[in-house]
Amino acid sequence: MPIAIIVHGGAGTAAPDRVEIVQAGCKEAARVGWDILEAGGSALDAVEAAVRSLEDDPNFNAGTGACLTTEGNIELDAGMMDGHKFAVGAVTGVELIKNPISLARKVLESPHVLLSGKGAQGFAQEQGIPECTFEDLLTERQFEIWKTMQAAKEIEEPRYHRREVRSLSAREEKHGTVGAVALDMSDRLAAATSTGGISNKYPGRVGDSPLVGCGFYADEQAAISCTGDGEDFVRLLIAKRAADFVARGNTAREAAEAAIAVLGEKATGTGGLIIVDRLGNVGFAWNSQNMSHAYMVEGLEEPVTGV
Repeated sequence: MPIAIIVHGGAGTAAPDRVEIVQAGCKEAARVGWDILEAGGSALDAVEAAVRSLEDDPNFNAGTGACLTTEGNIELDAGMMDGHKFAVGAVTGVELIKNPISLARKVLESPHVLLSGKGAQGFAQEQGIPECTFEDLLTERQFEIWKTMQAAKEIEEPRYHRREVRSLSAREEKHGTVGAVALDMSDRLAAATSTGGISNKYPGRVGDSPLVGCGFYADEQAAISCTGDGEDFVRLLIAKRAADFVARGNTAREAAEAAIAVLGEKATGTGGLIIVDRLGNVGFAWNSQNMSHAYMVEGLEEPVTGV
């Protein structure tokens, strides 16, 4: 059977000085996952390892390098799915966890599906996952973005429209959610997504990343990971729509484009997604300015990257 993996580092606008950086991070993550698949490992192990690689990279908005809430905290979301067993694990609003995707994996292996906040923190302790420090997750880049947005909030509303205030940090605001999808030698598909949310977000806000069918999904036909304006991905169940397009006979690329077309037709938000299907075909599409990604399929010597 063929094997394949594709990862993304988030949709949005990548500043010119960060294009090579985020592509390199995606390439490394794809290679990490590919090595597991090539050695006969499971798709679930591959996507977890790939996403951990991106969570550990401070250039992405997941794990180390995640954005801050309005209160200056870091709240992390992650979710993953085994398409063979229809097993799902997700966490939302967790703090001081270096690799939330691995906590989501523990949830997947438990009777639960989604744990939040204090419950997820307690579950992490039960599973032997140690807490990290706030400083382990905080980066200077995200702190500067947060300070800029805090300063923007202090500007009187009558003098500035909301669109103008948001533009003060639009360059970085949406970029960085990470994800991976893979097909293994046993013909099993898996998907994983992890994020810090949106910069200066309302405390407790939950986007699509930890919600099955919205920010991630996998079944016998395809595996999908999404990134973008989470509220619209939730409203439209974009990940599940993409899987349904594959089930109807679309190629992975066609399904990705069709799902993003639905996003464009029915919502104002932007974003993108990645897909791998049961035949080992990869697909990706976005309607934002950029979406960093990398993929590896049989016949390639190195991952192909793009943004």
